[in-house]
Amino acid sequence: MPYANQPTVKITELSDENVKFVIENTDLAVANSIRRVFMSEVATIAIDWIQIDANSSVLHDEFVAHRVGLIPLTSDDIVEKLQYSRDCTCDDFCPECSVELTMDVRCTEDQTRHVTSRDLLSNNPRVIPVTSRSRDNDPNDYVEQDDILLVKLRKGQELRLRAYAKKGFGKEHAKWNPTAGVSFEYDPDNALRHTVFPRPEEWPKSEYSEIEEDEVQAPYDPNGKPERFFYNVESCGSLRPETIVMSALAVLKKKLSDLQTQLSHEIQSDVLTIN
Repeated sequence: MPYANQPTVKITELSDENVKFVIENTDLAVANSIRRVFMSEVATIAIDWIQIDANSSVLHDEFVAHRVGLIPLTSDDIVEKLQYSRDCTCDDFCPECSVELTMDVRCTEDQTRHVTSRDLLSNNPRVIPVTSRSRDNDPNDYVEQDDILLVKLRKGQELRLRAYAKKGFGKEHAKWNPTAGVSFEYDPDNALRHTVFPRPEEWPKSEYSEIEEDEVQAPYDPNGKPERFFYNVESCGSLRPETIVMSALAVLKKKLSDLQTQLSHEIQSDVLTIN
């Protein structure tokens, strides 16, 4: 059975942090489903279990646990090999379904000690805080960024904890969301009037605008339909942007395949019931 349409994809920009591309000849529902899968269905690794052994900082245990859990961890090289903890046969944690991280910081000087994501040590060198990765290790890797501040300690205060990172996806919790932001637009010049601007001349033009400089928006097209979609997928650092896109498409393809298989089984069952 031939497809109703043949979408085309054109990549306009690809960097370590984001990817921009254009999809043409497809439906708005399909385009939006791709956007949603980017955020909620792509698996990453994030801290899901924390045991705080000592905490004399000004922040209580729950506050610290929440901040630690939201630290993005590098997941590119291991997430596909790691099992979901619900599918693993171990009792608690094992190398097949989790990665152990520890932190042991004590302030011994008069100067305030900043506890950051760099103080979080992993037993797996492939799963570390995104901000701990630098270009010194790999010239093709992400650029070095500032470490994430967790808490400040004064002299005599300490923070000691043990944590386990697990595989999950954004639909379960936002900490597994691999994106910092996903946007797409399909009407850069507002020809469809899906958005009504109180003062169109004050609204900034889209980078994909095709109208003249002195025009504020395109003429109204009552019969127009969105068929070209401009995406911008920005990674939080846990996965490369191209990995996010390819993984999301694989997830969506599997969902549609499962739906098609289940539907065919239902049809066969109905036929047998009628006969």
